Amino acid sequence: MGVNLKDLIPDDVKIIIDDLRSLRGRVISIDAYNALYQFLTAIRQIDGTPLMDSRGRITSHLNGLFYRTINFVEAGIKLVYVFDGQPPEIKYMEIERRRKIKEEAVKKYEEALKKGDLEAAKRYAQMSARLTEDMVADAKKLLDAMGIPWVQAPAEGEAQAAYMTARGDCWATGSQDYDSLLFGSPRLIRNLTISGRRKLPRKDIYIEIKPEVIELAKLLKKLSLTREQLIAIGILVGTDYNPDGVKGIGPKKALQLVRTYRDIDKLFKAIPRREFPVDPLKIFEYFMNPPHTDDYKLEWREPDEKAVIEILVEEHDFSIQRVKNALERYKKAYREHIKGVQKGLDLWFT
Repeated sequence: MGVNLKDLIPDDVKIIIDDLRSLRGRVISIDAYNALYQFLTAIRQIDGTPLMDSRGRITSHLNGLFYRTINFVEAGIKLVYVFDGQPPEIKYMEIERRRKIKEEAVKKYEEALKKGDLEAAKRYAQMSARLTEDMVADAKKLLDAMGIPWVQAPAEGEAQAAYMTARGDCWATGSQDYDSLLFGSPRLIRNLTISGRRKLPRKDIYIEIKPEVIELAKLLKKLSLTREQLIAIGILVGTDYNPDGVKGIGPKKALQLVRTYRDIDKLFKAIPRREFPVDPLKIFEYFMNPPHTDDYKLEWREPDEKAVIEILVEEHDFSIQRVKNALERYKKAYREHIKGVQKGLDLWFT
């Protein structure tokens, strides 16, 4: 879910990326679970069935991870994927909520199939997507074979990615969620792994989705807020740690309340305690000081063609010719953009 700050982000704070090559030379820390779920959701057949190998194992996530990563490398972008660790206790309510939604979606998917409603079936199938430990292990194995670095976070992947970006090891954090900003990432890139032509849900309308960059400092200045106050807004609206937020408070009202009280303690004391199933100060403290690790090394290597083919073709029945063709593109891009990396165009960025 993540915190929904969409309505608070002014258009003039966003930088739309029309060409990925403008990010050439940039190191971007990708929220791996976020990306893999997007691949699991988007890469499906007409009835909602995910891609699978001959043994019935889902491969949609590997398909997206392999080909999408190659596209980024061809644009000269240096990716590092950050994987979630143990979720904090304050997130268990959201985890349970998601579990129930997926169980209900499975039932509705089966009902839609019986009725022959393929559009509904696909929609519910996407809602029921699950990322298993085996899928995560396969993703890490593929990244190793491709020579792409990944980092295991002790807890929230977005928090670790934000830490690496704030530290200067990465230029931006890539995620659909705005939580990266609350965790202190100087830059967030949204739509990076889902850019392209997309169909609107339940409508026969297609739109072009482009990556967008949001800089935390510019956003805070535009809204006349501190990061602490932005976190408070997130808590009022609803986060993964208090999914429902405070009843009757949307983004705009939350902004008004924060500007009225200014002081975080006074703000939370002014709202009845029953509105917070989890102590808001605990959530606030988690966003300010989440667990992270310094035990990582960001190195990009030449892809191991034999290992990639073994994983995708021999283990999961990918087309040998398609994989080989993609690897040729990948090796060429690696030599041109990763080995002798060039700085990207600084037209908008500092």
